[in-house]
Amino acid sequence: MSEPGKSTLELIHAAAKEEFMEKGFQAASLRNIAKTAGVTTGAFYGYYDSKEELFAALVDPAYEYMMGRYKQTHEYFESLPMEKQPDQMGKMSSECMYDLLSYSCEHMDEFYLILKCSEGTKYASMIDDMVELELESTHKYYKVLEQLGASVPEIDERLEHILATGLIGAFFEMVLHKMPFEDAKVFLQQLNDFYTAGWMKIMGQ
Repeated sequence: MSEPGKSTLELIHAAAKEEFMEKGFQAASLRNIAKTAGVTTGAFYGYYDSKEELFAALVDPAYEYMMGRYKQTHEYFESLPMEKQPDQMGKMSSECMYDLLSYSCEHMDEFYLILKCSEGTKYASMIDDMVELELESTHKYYKVLEQLGASVPEIDERLEHILATGLIGAFFEMVLHKMPFEDAKVFLQQLNDFYTAGWMKIMGQ
């Protein structure tokens, strides 16, 4: 049954969010979405050509913000003069993650869809893609430290991957559990302190 005051597109989005959250992208039915929204399948196709396009309409802005902000921070850090990077590493990481946490807490449904319901779409690899960005930046930072005269121990790539995955995964656990922002930002600071200190110890800093 349609809801007074809502446009057809809003009804479709609300029905789609409910269907995707309950069944995931792959098992979700466009027929069920159209029925819940109170529109015909033909009317639905006047808005979207496919289930993929509909899912993207729900999550793509959140995904693009997350990935764009994360990439931007790494690129800016790498553009700093070498001698400034060691002092800025923890600070810039903390500022970026705080911004992403604030954004995520305002868009929890979108990130729930990405993290738990997106198998079969490009969005399912978001955490893996962020981990790869983190590792690429880490390897570049090793070279900076060496150029600055620091001795950087050889670190097994498997351990690097475990640590990076742990950090990103822990961040999104706060989002998945819908932790209040005031609590989450305290936990985030503790996570950043923990991982920054750990990486500096491993790298002999």
